[in-house]
Amino acid sequence: MHEASIAARSSIPEDSPPGPGGTGYNSRCPDHETKTRRRGFMTTDLAKPRQGIQSIEVGVRLLRALAANGRPMMLRDLAKNGGMAAAKAHRYLVSFMRMGLVEQDANTGRYDLGGFALELGLASLARIDPVRLAAPILDDLCEQISETVALAMWGNHGPTCVRWIEAGGPITVTLRTGVVLPLASSATGRAFAAFYRSPYVKRQLEKEVRAAAEASGRPLATVQKELDALIEETRRHGIARASGSLTPGINGFSAPVFDHTGKMVAAITSLGSVGNFDNAWDSPLAESIKAAAALLSRRLGAPAPPETSVTAESGVAQQTISDEVGSASTARRRRSSKTDKQ
Repeated sequence: MHEASIAARSSIPEDSPPGPGGTGYNSRCPDHETKTRRRGFMTTDLAKPRQGIQSIEVGVRLLRALAANGRPMMLRDLAKNGGMAAAKAHRYLVSFMRMGLVEQDANTGRYDLGGFALELGLASLARIDPVRLAAPILDDLCEQISETVALAMWGNHGPTCVRWIEAGGPITVTLRTGVVLPLASSATGRAFAAFYRSPYVKRQLEKEVRAAAEASGRPLATVQKELDALIEETRRHGIARASGSLTPGINGFSAPVFDHTGKMVAAITSLGSVGNFDNAWDSPLAESIKAAAALLSRRLGAPAPPETSVTAESGVAQQTISDEVGSASTARRRRSSKTDKQ
């Protein structure tokens, strides 16, 4: 089954059959009004200032410190991390202990997250839906890079496209929902081959290597060595690519998405025609796709990278989808403008 095909835009149906579990969804890059309406139902970013309870926001800094530290903490360390005096921190901690958010070891006096904090975390994890959370990120990525983008997850038979968004234009690269992609020759498959942990991956790769060796007439060891080099290269760059290896004339990038346990759960893929799709490892296009995948990973609970900034007062990460994807896209536009001038 091909990863992509080139088709005239007028011939593309509005909807395709849903993917595994009915999660498949096809669309075109949305306009601003559509994106705003789609995101409006659930957000933590307040577009307009609203009156809140400042003492709660201040106290939560202590909970954030406990969560980030990963082990029980002394009062003085908690207070320092929370940016407040020890006496003030102690009053907050007393209230949190009454609520079950924090507990204190009677022997050491150290504080740690309590049972109710665990309940909240588990309840939040149970509500995580990668496909739903990916929707606005894919929309922004498609708009920023003007290329077809897709989300793939591991299905019963391998990497499966569960959602795609076409960029539009007279010539469009499409990726249908429900399509199972090969591990060795597609960008999406190579991302799973490099980062996904499953016994099935190894068995499937062995089958594909044998088939490729028989079809090309080359030694099995040679084909295996080439694939191993591709997988190692993918891990080194943090993103997989395919240059016409599956579908002639089509380039692709695919970046892994991880959950709170560090396990790969999905891949964000982008495809484009060879003449317009810059497949250099360090291209702004590749950086945009990696940024989108990193953002979705954090939405799924994966640890934030060291460069993520957190304000001392609110402890809220100062990054948005546009910041993540847009920075790389801006660099791409600057490079394009420079080339035009030359």
